[in-house]
Amino acid sequence: MRLSYFGGAPGLVASAMVWLVSGLFALNSSPYNAVWALFIGGMFIFPLSIVISKAFGRSGKHLKGNPLGKLALEGTFVLIICAPLAYVVASYRIEWFFPAMLFVIGSRYLTFSTLYGLRIYWLCGATVIAVGCLLVLFQAPFAVGAFSGAAVELLFSIAVFAKARV
Repeated sequence: MRLSYFGGAPGLVASAMVWLVSGLFALNSSPYNAVWALFIGGMFIFPLSIVISKAFGRSGKHLKGNPLGKLALEGTFVLIICAPLAYVVASYRIEWFFPAMLFVIGSRYLTFSTLYGLRIYWLCGATVIAVGCLLVLFQAPFAVGAFSGAAVELLFSIAVFAKARV
């Protein structure tokens, strides 16, 4: 998995791009358009990560029968199941949408340590969750949540690219 998908770094880059677009919607449109930008953009993270993986000379495809492929799929199902909770949270307090999504996504990153064999994902997941907590604690403006998600994922993508060269 680490070799095929460059340790997941292309997925971090793709996800950071989606967070960035959502943040731009938050600044230039309505909060609900930003929410939908994150949800709809999220559907393109995996295909975009494959393109990025291939651009770096990786296959972007794991071997059939690799049991870690099932873990990746299971983690995706958990994300899909939990994302509507963030939407419900947003219906009560829109500023909490991005922090709620950071909790969901950060939790998923914790499984990436097993998926890619890189312990840095424990730090990545914990950092993403901590950023979500800080956004709520400091009552950050809505758009700050999206840009924070983009920044954290972009920084970790650089670290993962460095660690996953093999």
